[in-house]
Amino acid sequence: MSTTLSVSLADQGIATAATIHANLGTAPLVEHALAKGEGQLTRHGALLVETGKFTGRSVKDKFIVRDETTEDTINWGEINQPMSPEHFANLKEDFLAAVKDQQELYVADLFGGSQPEYRVNVRVITQMAWHSLFVRTLLVRPTADELDGFAPEYTIINLPSFKADPERHGCRSDTVIAVNFTEKLILIGNTEYSGEMKKGVFGLLNYLLPAQGVMPMHCSANIGADGKSAIFFGLSGTGKTTLSADASRTLIGDDEHGWSDTAVFNFEGGCYAKMIDLSEEGEPEIYATTKMFGTILENVAMDPDSRELDFTDASKTENTRGAYPIDYIPNTSEKNLGPAPSNVIMLTADAFGVLPPIARLTPDQAMYYFLSGYTAKVAGTEIGVTEPEATFSTCFGAAFMPRHPSVYGNLLKERIAKGGAQCWLVNTGWTGGKYGVGHRMPIKATRALLNAALDGSLNDVEFRVDPNFGFEVPVSVPGVDTAILDPRGTWANGTEYDAMAQKLVQLFIDNFVQFEAYVDEGVRKAAPADA
Repeated sequence: MSTTLSVSLADQGIATAATIHANLGTAPLVEHALAKGEGQLTRHGALLVETGKFTGRSVKDKFIVRDETTEDTINWGEINQPMSPEHFANLKEDFLAAVKDQQELYVADLFGGSQPEYRVNVRVITQMAWHSLFVRTLLVRPTADELDGFAPEYTIINLPSFKADPERHGCRSDTVIAVNFTEKLILIGNTEYSGEMKKGVFGLLNYLLPAQGVMPMHCSANIGADGKSAIFFGLSGTGKTTLSADASRTLIGDDEHGWSDTAVFNFEGGCYAKMIDLSEEGEPEIYATTKMFGTILENVAMDPDSRELDFTDASKTENTRGAYPIDYIPNTSEKNLGPAPSNVIMLTADAFGVLPPIARLTPDQAMYYFLSGYTAKVAGTEIGVTEPEATFSTCFGAAFMPRHPSVYGNLLKERIAKGGAQCWLVNTGWTGGKYGVGHRMPIKATRALLNAALDGSLNDVEFRVDPNFGFEVPVSVPGVDTAILDPRGTWANGTEYDAMAQKLVQLFIDNFVQFEAYVDEGVRKAAPADA
């Protein structure tokens, strides 16, 4: 049964003869998706969908309207591409014409952000029932009382059937994601990939919150039994979701958070986990969600007869995904927030085999490594390609940061100083040699070191200063093999380690040139040592 909207589409200037399905719950949206042929039920009741030709975000098709509001506040470039107000006006006109002709539309009124003082009211209008289910799973769902009188501040219109015209709309192709901060409107056309909506709201909060002194972050977060919270920055493949989903700690969220004076708060009410090679043994909490009604699985292979899932099958995409409410994970924060973090963890998967399994950072070093956003991709599948490839993604989320990176870096440094948080760099990558020679850092060692950092006991051990990177590395830690703490000693040939370390040092230095004019001398001095 559809509910009525406190503010109608007509009140927003959106005219349509479509049947409006407003704020439907999980079961009705699943039923609608099945009835419309948008997906299938798996053997255990999850909704399986395919996202068509787009199985990830269309980064090159995303634009921000360049006007008086954004001219001097957006970090324009390859990631934040400009669209003129005139082209957006044409796009909006054509989108509204397409909306007018729809037979059915789904409207979800939601919050971006769990801390009431900093959340934004977001209305999402979709053609597809499963898109509405996805976005209400991923964002924060208002209570019935909060829906009464809900007035949207920002609106997203998602029409996969809409094809853009590059000449008329000032875009690159017939796919478009256009963000207008002045009109508080995001238009998504010609892609069924649901992550565009999720990251659209993330980008919105990344733009709005710094002006309020709140640090928006691409990170996971949890709380220990001692009531102290920790945040985990990290790019894909570094263990951000896995390490934060610790049964002994309370999960705040797995991907997007804000750091205010009083709290670390989840932007979302759900999780969006990678499913490729998922196993019950490796990630039991996440695996369990794939057998729950209300979970949405994207592009996962399924046997048509038994309806059993095959998480090892990457024939559709490596980026298979699962979306589920955060409370599907045991031991989660009831309000999706916790106290301001006591520990800041930066995760990296160093395929060069150079970095130690854990290092303690000063606030200046933390800002340096945060702005660097380093991880490494393993060698590709081409014959003869054996070298790892460094990846630097500013703030561990460059694709979603509309403002200049220094805005976020300075906010982090201020927050660390204000709250006295301890910062750590954790290498979940390779030890004993580079990728192809060494082996992956043992997860048991990583967890033991993390636990010691989080409970404070790691601060009591002896540290040495790393000669290449200048940060502090523990000499010995109870319960952890001492040999693994000195990466040079794990290599068969120390001279080869030195050469690889200097190669990585130089990559850091070369990458950081772009930030030098925006940071103070303390941060510049936090750079690795150039031989």
